[in-house]
Amino acid sequence: MFPVPGWVWFWPGDGVGVVGGAGAGVVVVGGGPVGLLVACELAAFGVRVLVVEARGSVSRRPRATTLHARSVQSLVRRGYLDGAAGVGAGGGNGGFHFAGMPGLTISVPVGEPVAVLKCEQEVLERSLEERARAAGVVVLRGHRVSGVCEVARGVRVSAVGPGGRAVEWVAEYVVGADGARGVVRELAGFDSRSYPATVSAMAGDARLEEPGALVAGWHRTPRGWVVVKDVAGGGVRLRTLNCEGAPGARGAPLSLEEFRGEVSRIVGREVGMGSPRWLSRFSDFSRLACCYRKGRVLLAGDAAHVHFPIGGQGLSTGVLDALNLGWKLALTVRGSAGEGLLDTYDRERRPAAQRVIDHTRAQLALMRPDAQLDPLRALFGELLAAAPEGGVLASMVSGQDTVLPARGADSSPWEGSFLANVPLVTGEGRTDVIGLLAAGRPLLLLLGAGTGAGAGAYEAQARGWAGVLRVVRAEPVPGLPYEAVLVRPDGYIGWAAGGGGLAPALRAYFGEGEGAEVRDAPSGAVS
Repeated sequence: MFPVPGWVWFWPGDGVGVVGGAGAGVVVVGGGPVGLLVACELAAFGVRVLVVEARGSVSRRPRATTLHARSVQSLVRRGYLDGAAGVGAGGGNGGFHFAGMPGLTISVPVGEPVAVLKCEQEVLERSLEERARAAGVVVLRGHRVSGVCEVARGVRVSAVGPGGRAVEWVAEYVVGADGARGVVRELAGFDSRSYPATVSAMAGDARLEEPGALVAGWHRTPRGWVVVKDVAGGGVRLRTLNCEGAPGARGAPLSLEEFRGEVSRIVGREVGMGSPRWLSRFSDFSRLACCYRKGRVLLAGDAAHVHFPIGGQGLSTGVLDALNLGWKLALTVRGSAGEGLLDTYDRERRPAAQRVIDHTRAQLALMRPDAQLDPLRALFGELLAAAPEGGVLASMVSGQDTVLPARGADSSPWEGSFLANVPLVTGEGRTDVIGLLAAGRPLLLLLGAGTGAGAGAYEAQARGWAGVLRVVRAEPVPGLPYEAVLVRPDGYIGWAAGGGGLAPALRAYFGEGEGAEVRDAPSGAVS
């Protein structure tokens, strides 16, 4: 292991040395998709980033595969996904479910990416790591963090590397993105609210002895659920749900014989299987950190929130955490953030995670194989059938119903909503919202009256933040009822004409200005 340029290194017992550069940036603990996405966002703003990951390589174990609409929309606005999301198609997915019941149609406006993107977590993780390294992020694998402690110069992070060698770094901030079983949350002293497990679940890939013995889909019986998905090579991916109680041995290895027995018990007949690729246990244990920030330590992804994996919302929730946190932390490190900007990360993302926990618990309640719940399931089935374009349930599952809290009582009614990807005509030609946000900088978009005499007034107010803010004039857009709008890098409206003044909003987000500069994000995208 070699020293990383630009970092303060402590070799226990060997003294202290500064290797290249001056000062330190951010240590991200956890090299999964959330941690790597935070690192990419920070690096795009020119922040020095070190990612510390316990695993020696990207795990090939099947994990999350679903990115929902709002996470896809936000990723595309930041230049990720490289066309894989089908921008411009609009329309509904037509194949999702709610509590195992088919018929949930998730719709998005025309001009947006696909409503549901199927993407293996392994593929996403590899792509993000490649992009992070290309942007200058240092990714250290095989290093297990053992200590996190705030010190005078920032936060000291201790770890044990390959061969058992101890090493420490000092960073300005630390982001704990090390998953549900990560250590940063406990080492930094974060309190959490937990919901105990009430059900037992299993998952794994196997090959059926009798091909076609289990049909792909969601299958409910009086004894529980079996979810079947065909996988490459002629095998199947199976998940079981037993609602009779929490698992008795959460950490015990799961054998093929036990897994086969559980599948057979639920379906009510013997199901032979072999050649297991991986087997695991899980439950509906849920947890939410009581805050996402303690001083210079922040949490993101499963380190901050855990819920029952129904509806494929875990990865999307973590992605939205990363995209919310990245630009705010970057501006804070660079000295270009307004007072309290970093604290808005907790205020905006923790309620969203609580909502996901609540409605996944509600879905699980509908899945319990109790005959007395049949009328309720029938009612929800009718609701799904009556909303062919998605409706409330689809907006909730996809994250498209999220509206961020307004900054104050004088905020415009549009503040906190997500700006749709409308086509735009500027002095440089035709573009759209996605195209203007790809550079990664906050955007002040002047529309309608804002392109005339009023434009000069807005531009004059924004001049002090020219190093951070991109200002673009565009022709009026039907359906957008304001003449000027401030768009955050994550796609949400930070201010719109019709509420308080522009200058106070800019000051709240980006401080006093004073010539601070943020470069455009590098070109390139995650595929």
